[in-house]
Amino acid sequence: VSTSHLQLAAFILGTVGWILCTISMGIVDWRVWHVNNTTIISSGIAWVGIWKVCFISYLHVSPGYREQFCHKFSGYDSFIPREIYAAQGLLLIAMFTGLLGLAATIFALRNVYMGITHKTLIAPFFLVGGFFYIFAGLCVLIPVSWNFYSVTHNQSIAFPPSYYMPSSPAAQEAGAAIPVGIVAVILLLLSGTFSLSYRFPMTANTIMK
Repeated sequence: VSTSHLQLAAFILGTVGWILCTISMGIVDWRVWHVNNTTIISSGIAWVGIWKVCFISYLHVSPGYREQFCHKFSGYDSFIPREIYAAQGLLLIAMFTGLLGLAATIFALRNVYMGITHKTLIAPFFLVGGFFYIFAGLCVLIPVSWNFYSVTHNQSIAFPPSYYMPSSPAAQEAGAAIPVGIVAVILLLLSGTFSLSYRFPMTANTIMK
């Protein structure tokens, strides 16, 4: 038990990192677009996520009320940029591999803290969990950095007319999903590093053998 404090911390950090990864995948505002034409996009702001785009409109509702319109992306939409497609796939992979990392770490910690006799499985499962954490962190890092690059370079998206979205914003900024994803990357990479650092204690009998 005394040799696995870092691995317990790895499990805690990995759990939080995996939760943040899942949250960032579901958040709509990866990119915040500011538009000049407020005829339909009444607030002048639209949120572009990896699964859909949303904006506030005052059309077709009672005075004083507003309604949020969202258009979901389809797998057949050719206008979706590569960084959004990459984010969809890589974040799903990160969520799955992060869950495998948590499962491997739980199994190893269970053997440590419950004194189960399968001690030869402890180090390998910490090792496997660490690799899964690091791989999940890299899968989050790629789409987060790629989409942040697109935001800083104010890259456009050729939305079809049915989306009521301009192809280019007047300005855009990073939404909440990107900093959440960055924190998830840091926690997952730290968790993987801590898991890989486990060393099974050498007993006198082991040394003599």
